[in-house]
Amino acid sequence: MTHRFFVLASLALTALIVFLFVSAPPPLPEQTAPDATITVESVLALAESENDAIRALWTREIVDAGQQAGLRFSEDWREPNAFAGPLPALFLRETARNLERDPVRLSLFLGSDAPINPENGFKGLQQEAFQRMRATGAPQFFRMPDTGLHTAMFPDEAVAEACVNCHNDHEDSPRTDWQLDDVMGATTWAYPDALLTGDDMIRLLVALRSAFRRTYQAYLDKTATFPDAPEIGLQWPRDGNYLPTADAFMEELYRRTAKSSLDALLQAGTTTPPTDDADP
Repeated sequence: MTHRFFVLASLALTALIVFLFVSAPPPLPEQTAPDATITVESVLALAESENDAIRALWTREIVDAGQQAGLRFSEDWREPNAFAGPLPALFLRETARNLERDPVRLSLFLGSDAPINPENGFKGLQQEAFQRMRATGAPQFFRMPDTGLHTAMFPDEAVAEACVNCHNDHEDSPRTDWQLDDVMGATTWAYPDALLTGDDMIRLLVALRSAFRRTYQAYLDKTATFPDAPEIGLQWPRDGNYLPTADAFMEELYRRTAKSSLDALLQAGTTTPPTDDADP
C-alpha cells in the first residue's frame, strides 16, 4: 500500500466521521429505534479490530522498542516511585477504565483461564464461550442472561516477547510455559443493544479512540517524573530515548486502521438486520 493510499483512506474515514458524528442533524428520539439496523456483532468486531491495531502498536513500537532504549514497563506502573509504563495487558485495562467514564455504554474486559490475578478468570457462560473459542479459534457472540448485555469474545494472542516473559516470569502466574502466538486469554466486549444506528456506531468508535488516547497520555504524563525522562516529540523509541506525542501516536493508529475501519463502517451500513428476536 502506498502512502498516498493511506492518506486518502484516512481522509475518507475522517470525512465519514465528520458527516455522521458532527455534521448530520441529531435524530429525533422516536426515529432512533427504526433507524437502528447495524448489528452489534459488526460494531464489536470493529472495536476489536481497532484494539488489535493499537495493541500491536503499543507492544512493538513502544514496549519492545522502548525496553531496548532503556524504558521500563511493569504492573505497578501507577505507583509514585515506579518509573515505568503499563505492560500491554495493563494498557488495555487502563483503556477499559477510561471507557467506563464515557457515556457510550461500551465495556471491555480482558480475561483468561490462567490469569495472574484470579479476578480476571472467566466463569460460567464466559468460561464455556472461551473454551469453544480456544477449540475453534473463532470469535464467540452471545448474550449474558444476568445482565442482558450482548457480548463478543475474541482471542487474545501473545504477539510479543514482552507478553510471554511477563506471564512466564511472574511469581503469581499459574502457567509458565507460554510461547509466542499462544492464545493467552480473550478480549471481551459488551454492549446493551442488539442493533445500532450509524450515529451510534460512530459515537462508539470515537469513544474508543478517545479512551486509547487518554491511556497513552497518562503514560506520557507519568514519564515527566522519570529521572531520565524521554524526549516527547515526533521520534519513536526505536530512535533512542524518545516517545511520540499523543497526536503522533494516534495518527499512526489512524494510518494503520484507516482502510479496515472505513470498510467496516461502509459494510455495516449495508448489512441486513436479523428478522427474528433470537439472541446472537
